[in-house]
Amino acid sequence: MDPQVLAPETFKLLGAGLAIGLGAIGPAIGIGLAAAKAFEAMGRNPEAADNIRTNMILAFALAEALGIFAFVVSILLIFVV
Repeated sequence: MDPQVLAPETFKLLGAGLAIGLGAIGPAIGIGLAAAKAFEAMGRNPEAADNIRTNMILAFALAEALGIFAFVVSILLIFVV
């Protein structure tokens, strides 16, 4: 096989891998930072822990939705394109 010519399947799989890899980094960093700040806030103001915890869980869900979206895009790249 000529090294200058690569199969389209190679680029499809490479694109899917990059989509899920880069798409998972953002939510992971976001969830880590949100948890760190929420725990810090709960430690400083224990009376507000319930409100902080509720907002933290909502932020986790929104950040995780981005990771799921990246997963869906990578699956579409593998099986549809």
